[in-house]
Amino acid sequence: MSDGVVPGGRRTAWAWARPAGGAGILGVLVWQLGTVPFLEGVRAISVWSLLAATAITALATVCSAWRWQVVARGLGVGMSLREAVAAYYTSQFLNSALPGGVLGDVHRGVQHGRDAGDVGRGLRAVAWERAAGQTVQVVLLVVVLCAMASPVRPVMVWVLAAVAGTVALGLLLVVRSRPRGAASRRARVLRAARADVRHGLLDPRAWPVVAGTSVVVAAGHTGTFLVAAWTTGTHASPAQLWPLAMLILFAMVLPVSIGGWGPREGVAAWVFGAAGLGAAQGVAAATAYGVLGLVATLPGAVLLVTDRVRRGRLRAAPVAVGTG
Repeated sequence: MSDGVVPGGRRTAWAWARPAGGAGILGVLVWQLGTVPFLEGVRAISVWSLLAATAITALATVCSAWRWQVVARGLGVGMSLREAVAAYYTSQFLNSALPGGVLGDVHRGVQHGRDAGDVGRGLRAVAWERAAGQTVQVVLLVVVLCAMASPVRPVMVWVLAAVAGTVALGLLLVVRSRPRGAASRRARVLRAARADVRHGLLDPRAWPVVAGTSVVVAAGHTGTFLVAAWTTGTHASPAQLWPLAMLILFAMVLPVSIGGWGPREGVAAWVFGAAGLGAAQGVAAATAYGVLGLVATLPGAVLLVTDRVRRGRLRAAPVAVGTG
């Protein structure tokens, strides 16, 4: 009995720890800077900034959906681009509105898997698509931080050394832990992963789309942050803001947030302060970005309701026919 209770308890504790971590970061920022930066970030939002963020988000969403469509097709659970765009808008809205920042992706994977008749492949397609996008984002981040001035540029040599050592250690562990039995569960998982990568990511018809769309998506999110920064009164050039924005947005992947809130504002306060732009200004810009991002994904809320109504009617249709 204890074997079944402990893992469940750990999962429950982690489920509470993730939003608690984000709330803790926000609490520290309020304690140190007050509520004014957060309020200023909301008050500064204008019509033009909303229009710009919505347009940029639309482009990034179409590119993300295209990337997902290509990966899913390689895994044998393809869909139309229109379906992919609608589902991606919905997942982005759920990611922004719900704690954790990943529940929308889970919903997207499960729903598409059910529609395609294979929930496992549906979830794997989402996982590989998101992993590919974040990998490209990391590569771009490293290149930008090495090439452009930022508070972390002096330590980038040590960061690259640490990353290289970690990757080498990981590869070594994978090689040494290669399963001996061809029928073992680990062997099946590794074979499935290799097949997914080969067909979903590295196929000649897939990888150019995956790489190209990932670059556009990363640039789009960074551009939206620049809009938020300028909207809140940051007087800095794109060259000065670009590496800061990429570093701040990368913090959103940390698994301790409330719909993306928390680490983003914490890192924004740090890098803006270190760059001489002011920690409060960084929090205001990050707050504006969060609000702009939520508003720009509101079409996903409409699509979610519409999809629920449509599916409800489809489920009720056979019953209505039978009773008539």
